[in-house]
Amino acid sequence: MSIYAVVDPATGEQVAEYPEIDAAGLEDALTRVAAAAKGWGRTSTPAERADLLRRVAQLHRDRQEELARIAVREMGKPLQQARDEVGFAADIIDYYADTGPDLVKDQPIELSFGEGDAVIRTSPVGALLGIMPWNFPYYQVARFAAPNLVIGNTILLKHAPQCPESAAAIERMFTDAGFPDGAYVNIYATNEQIEQVIGDPRIQGVSLTGSERAGSAVAAIAGKHLKKVVLELGGSDPFLVLSTDDLDATVEAAVAGRLDNTGQSCNAAKRFVVVDDLYEPFLERFTSALQAVEPSDPSSDEARIGPLSSETAAERLQSQVDRAVEGGARVVLGGKRNGTFFPPTVLVGVTPDNDVYREEFFGPVATVYRVADEDDAVRVANDTPFGLGSYVFTTDREQAERVADRLEAGMVYVNIVGADAPELPFGGTKRSGFGRELGRLGLGEFANRKLIRANAWPTVSGTTGA
Repeated sequence: MSIYAVVDPATGEQVAEYPEIDAAGLEDALTRVAAAAKGWGRTSTPAERADLLRRVAQLHRDRQEELARIAVREMGKPLQQARDEVGFAADIIDYYADTGPDLVKDQPIELSFGEGDAVIRTSPVGALLGIMPWNFPYYQVARFAAPNLVIGNTILLKHAPQCPESAAAIERMFTDAGFPDGAYVNIYATNEQIEQVIGDPRIQGVSLTGSERAGSAVAAIAGKHLKKVVLELGGSDPFLVLSTDDLDATVEAAVAGRLDNTGQSCNAAKRFVVVDDLYEPFLERFTSALQAVEPSDPSSDEARIGPLSSETAAERLQSQVDRAVEGGARVVLGGKRNGTFFPPTVLVGVTPDNDVYREEFFGPVATVYRVADEDDAVRVANDTPFGLGSYVFTTDREQAERVADRLEAGMVYVNIVGADAPELPFGGTKRSGFGRELGRLGLGEFANRKLIRANAWPTVSGTTGA
């Protein structure tokens, strides 16, 4: 039985199954991406590659409804959010089609001594392996594939086992857009096969978005083979409430930040850190607002949250909540699943000696903390092994800048949630991984920034000869 299967988390029904790749198929895939990297990746121009990417972006828009409904079947994403994800993936691809050719232009260096000139040239490194997660099946692929294809790298893509249908649909778009054979290849590979792929000399780098455990394993294998990796791992992002002149708006942002994708987002707001004088009114309104949101059929246009991605995910989240309570926490709202459906849940009293204090809740569970002041808020916010994103709500601009500088995170959003954009770099620090995707920084992770230094050419006068 293949591990690549579409199991609708709302119903438990297995919709489809895809066979795992065999040894011969894997060798063929590696041969194709390596050949394309040496051929198309070196001979095509950035402008030609950008034109192909524009076609892929348009295909995302043309097939938006079909792609969205695949995501609903595979991992229970609410339908409108799935449509939005497909649209955002198209925007990312268009961004690199529009800006990529300029971003890869030679960058002259002004010399401090000597004659001649020097430039930094952006060149492809070759074939890359992408290991992608289930929670954003289109967005995650777009932000990895688009910048690397415009450079001239080629892509071998292993998607999550529960997303084989979206994986096939993505590969089909690259083929239909006119990308040559081997430029983008999807594989249904096992973990053992992926270990082999990482070590293969034809693969020049690896990008993974996934769990801390998976990132550690991939980094260890890549390090053994001297391969560069980019890792976007888990997060337990703090949401600091320091002051507000509109508590209802702040609560609305907090709810949106916690419930996006049914709470299954690495950079979702998860820990709500509230100063003492705002704690009680915030907790009351936050809990009330979450209580008004009920899990529902994700295929409905009105669904705000759906089921968790699988029975296993729901069981894991329930275990975390139960362990939190055993460790002294109190459930203010929710806390009990119904199959794969998990209601919005609020925990208070989670102390540093509780097992879950430094864990990530991957689902609609919020922990709320009371703190004395700004210093205490920063201390709690940073008291985590993760460092992906963070959110600061305050009416004091100087405080916002001061706190943003002190937070141990790759991203800080002030008085706003849901503000990701193709031009903004995405990534974290500490155990949330390293490297950046999106924006100018995302294009440079798997590029050879080659120095070309030339002496002044001699002036030629007359002719030379015997």
